[in-house]
Amino acid sequence: MRLAAVGFGHEANSFAPVQASLDVWQRCGIFEGAAIRDRYATSESILAGFFAYEAEEPGVEIVPLVFSWLTPTGISTEEAFEHLTRRMLGALREHGPWDGVLLPQHGAAVAEHHLDADGEFISRVRDVVGPGVPVGVTLDMHANISDRMVRAADVITVFQTNPHVDAREQGLACARLIGRQIRGEIRPVLALADPPLVINILRQGTADEPMAGLLRLAREQERRPGILSVSVVEGFPYADVPEMGMSFLAIAEDDPGLAADVAQALAHAAWDMRESFVGDAHSIDDALLEAAAAPDGPVVILDMGDNVGGGSPGDSTHVLHAARRLAVGGLIESLYDPEAVQACAAAGVGGRVDLAVGGKVDNRHGAPFPITGEVIAVTDGKFEDPTPTHGGSRFFDLGASAGVRTDDGFELAIHSRPEGTRSQVQFRNVGIEPTEAKIIAAKGVHSPRAAFEPIATALIWVASPGSTSADLSSFTYRHRRRPMFPFEPDATW
Repeated sequence: MRLAAVGFGHEANSFAPVQASLDVWQRCGIFEGAAIRDRYATSESILAGFFAYEAEEPGVEIVPLVFSWLTPTGISTEEAFEHLTRRMLGALREHGPWDGVLLPQHGAAVAEHHLDADGEFISRVRDVVGPGVPVGVTLDMHANISDRMVRAADVITVFQTNPHVDAREQGLACARLIGRQIRGEIRPVLALADPPLVINILRQGTADEPMAGLLRLAREQERRPGILSVSVVEGFPYADVPEMGMSFLAIAEDDPGLAADVAQALAHAAWDMRESFVGDAHSIDDALLEAAAAPDGPVVILDMGDNVGGGSPGDSTHVLHAARRLAVGGLIESLYDPEAVQACAAAGVGGRVDLAVGGKVDNRHGAPFPITGEVIAVTDGKFEDPTPTHGGSRFFDLGASAGVRTDDGFELAIHSRPEGTRSQVQFRNVGIEPTEAKIIAAKGVHSPRAAFEPIATALIWVASPGSTSADLSSFTYRHRRRPMFPFEPDATW
């Protein structure tokens, strides 16, 4: 059984300041062939799940073709999307024929000329392999799932944890179902239900209510005879597309009515609890003062407006400016600022620097933050983290990086590539020990939790401004459905 593994992952923020141009994709890495296996087989990613199926099933060969996974940013340019698609479809044609195809997508990709970029790509894959070759797709829980995706695929599995720690598990589940379909053991049918409902990112933690209860209901529905898979999909509210919003997928064994019944049951349950999906967070000042008053650290404050995992630039300084104004010390934070890294490298370890860091991508994320202090480390930004991380990443490359200890009590990890706060090692790699910090200012909402919740004495969500603000009313949507809850509170379904 020969299964192709090919695809791309991109969570596109329509309101982010930087587009995903071709050079952005190339800097992040477009991997081919054995390089994909080398990078991902030992991770906890979707691809690792595909490779695990090969290991557990004699006679199965997973053939990695072309793959790229981009740190969330603005939408892709037409040039970038067409370049990626051309390379991937070309490899699919060249190395076929195939018994099946496995696609490690994200599900919230947007391109300049295709609002439903994942749907466009999956449809093009279907056109290449034809109607008789099973196509399986694994998606991030923040996918905005379209009818077009569902029509082009035979199987879709979706992460069911946020922070995302089951990517490998869902990739393996997808491959297993495709394998069973190829062997003629099942005839999977998909059903999608997509109520006009947006869930605030504050309410998307799957260990927290109300999501935890909704997922329990999904697992109950999954035990119904004839059901092969059930997915609760949170959606990505920062992608301005018609499919934006929460959705529900069910896969049944040759029974469209059963699949539709399960998907609709979950959708109605979510709609009935829609008021509980509206959330709020602390102000920056309140969060810092509460963290400073805590008897023990580290307290993790989550900078929602600069959630790099949602497409923000990673250089917000709002929290740092407030901490200095409030005389709150003992805080560590990571920042994207390649210019500052160069200055630190020039000064060398032990050297003194007088810089303004962060706040340079756009004015929504704060003004540059002046610092005077000592360079404590300079590295290439590459490291490995085998412990649980959001999305299952194991190998990281943050570009040239530096650690700085400021004279007024801050420790900053400064990187040349945007990166959310997903690993404790990204601090240790530049000489900062996160377990010894009083306050960790983490760029993210739920993504930092996999790595940092085990050492945190408390988590505090901060309603900071930026490209991923928790206040969705601050964005101007042109393509979303109307009416839609909570934008239109009296929306009906």
